Amino acid sequence: MVMKDRNTGSTRFGRAEAVFRKHGGMLRTSQVLSEGIHPDTLYTMRDSGILVKVSRGVYRLADSSPLGNPDLVTVSIRIPAGVICLISALSFHELTTQIPHEVHVALPRGAEEPRLDYPPVRTYRFSGEAFMEGVEIHELDGVGVRIYSPEKTLADCFKFRNRIGLDTAVEAIRAYRNRGDVRVNDIMRCSSICRVEKIIRPYLEAVL
Repeated sequence: MVMKDRNTGSTRFGRAEAVFRKHGGMLRTSQVLSEGIHPDTLYTMRDSGILVKVSRGVYRLADSSPLGNPDLVTVSIRIPAGVICLISALSFHELTTQIPHEVHVALPRGAEEPRLDYPPVRTYRFSGEAFMEGVEIHELDGVGVRIYSPEKTLADCFKFRNRIGLDTAVEAIRAYRNRGDVRVNDIMRCSSICRVEKIIRPYLEAVL
């Protein structure tokens, strides 16, 4: 089936720009096409500098304000089913001194492994309630980014302590305590879902 764009010249570019701005200035190719924008329009806008390529299949208006969270936003757009987790979630919530060199992303079991040229990602497989629990949506640069809550992230850190390090998980609990808004019941609920309730309890009692 051949797609037809009835608009020409600046009119079709103007309509396409309006679509981008409606979505925060950045879209996946599939989203652009679903909005009725012809592929030729997209690629002409790219070649003329109206759009810039952020990552494979992701484009952004060149005159948009600089992204404050480019890696998280790009991953959120490229992997809409994923949730920012572990070190990346700790960093977002200011619960770690580590600077993540990869974006840590939770995926439901059975989901296809994402292929991104940039930024680098590290994926973790979650199942059932452990994947769904504690998901928050934070608007970053006009894009709704799915990130696990601080309490769910603490539970996840103990679940994956062999991969991220127990010291990282303990540091996160201390940082969480120092924030002042301590929700022990939420941590224990998430820990029960992640099946680390008995493991995390002694650390909570010692730190909190």
